[in-house]
Amino acid sequence: MSRGIETDRLLLTPVAEGDYEDLCALLADPGFYRHIFPQALTAEEAWFRLLRDIGHWQAMGYGNWTIRTREDGRYVGNVGLLNYRRIVDPPLDAVEMGWGLSPVFQGRGLAFEAAMAAIAWAEQHLGADRLVCMISPENGPSLALAGRLGFARYADTTYKGEAVILLERCGT
Repeated sequence: MSRGIETDRLLLTPVAEGDYEDLCALLADPGFYRHIFPQALTAEEAWFRLLRDIGHWQAMGYGNWTIRTREDGRYVGNVGLLNYRRIVDPPLDAVEMGWGLSPVFQGRGLAFEAAMAAIAWAEQHLGADRLVCMISPENGPSLALAGRLGFARYADTTYKGEAVILLERCGT
């Protein structure tokens, strides 16, 4: 099973140790983390996330991809298919999808391009006919992207004490 994905403008590769410095910078950028974490993640926390993502591929056969530009290899962010066993009610009972781009690359359609490639991969390699995602109600751009990707709201709940919206995408 091929794990790398190429699109017109992007290269998606499973997260690897060489992504660490770029991931540290992304997780410390307030324009990125403000809807995800209460504060920047430390270099140590970024390292643990990197190890989690590498291990996810080993354990599940899918996970987060690092997104880079095809043109010059610049780090864009990540997109992934996940099973984090989140404690949330109602439970996330399908493969979870997530995405996050550096603010420098937002607004160019790159998240849509990467996410559509990941969805196609999920359908082909995992037989996924339903995907779910969890987004902060304050994250308007991510909610708009979810809508463009075909996700629809199915529940409002909390996760770790914060309000979240659960969305699902069924079929193609």
